[in-house]
Amino acid sequence: MDSSLGIPSHGTIEVLGDGLPERTGVTAQDVAIAWLLGYANERTRNAYQADLRDWSAWCRTHEVDPLGGATRAHVNIYSRWLEGQGRSRATIARRLATLSSYYRYCVIEGHLERNPVEHVRRPKIDDASHTKGLDTRDAIALLDAAEDASARDHALACLLLLNGLRVGEACGLDIQDVGEQRGHRTITIRRKGGKRVTRALAPRAAGAVHETVGDREAGPVLCDLDGARLDRHDATRVVRRLAREVLPRARADRITPHSLRHSAATIALDAGVPLHRVQDLLGHADPRTTRRYDRARDSLDSDATYALAGHLAR
Repeated sequence: MDSSLGIPSHGTIEVLGDGLPERTGVTAQDVAIAWLLGYANERTRNAYQADLRDWSAWCRTHEVDPLGGATRAHVNIYSRWLEGQGRSRATIARRLATLSSYYRYCVIEGHLERNPVEHVRRPKIDDASHTKGLDTRDAIALLDAAEDASARDHALACLLLLNGLRVGEACGLDIQDVGEQRGHRTITIRRKGGKRVTRALAPRAAGAVHETVGDREAGPVLCDLDGARLDRHDATRVVRRLAREVLPRARADRITPHSLRHSAATIALDAGVPLHRVQDLLGHADPRTTRRYDRARDSLDSDATYALAGHLAR
């Protein structure tokens, strides 16, 4: 466990630690728990918890009180340290965002007077996604390989490639989440933040899901060999195994479930699906996130000036 912020190394959150003035009667652990429990999604809580642990461990190593003694200078040094550890700009930006949110909560609740992260410059994130994805031909080949492998593998590949689900969303699907609305086969998924949305299943995906569910009436849609819920680590192994059947080994070993979600976005945009529809498919709150997947946005061939000039031509 982490005694500075009171965040356990793993498992459930437990009350532990100090760090706030005694007059408040509240420990650093209490504050961290209260902030984390403000997020309904367990994956989000776990990610933020890990970021807090990392910061707290750095503070402990450098004899910095993360609540009473952390300054903007400390956060800047921590950011440079992350760079030295080889962390990507996206990772550093996310961790600083986590810390800023945490400290902003502390200020709002009256535990601190200022947020030490507030004026820290964060790394600029490239507005193009560099995730290794699949082109149309590779995607078709992987879907076919998955269909040949098993009903479960086929359903997983379809949910990632045709529905653009996050791996946690796909693994978290239960049989009762599969339904039908106005002639469409559907799935109801829990997005980030706990929001539940219903999405259509294309015929191929609907057939794959139906086949892997079989005559089961309850439980997870995607199961491992023991009948338990498929987890994200097993899903990654499945995707990589399938990728090795259709791609060179060196490239296949870089393919992950997120690569298939990435591919769903880029292929859909290449096929002319409007950006806002792809945004809905992926569940992005901000359209700028979706635009990172648009490989044609810098193409002069599709510059809006041509359409505008043609519309105004006499």
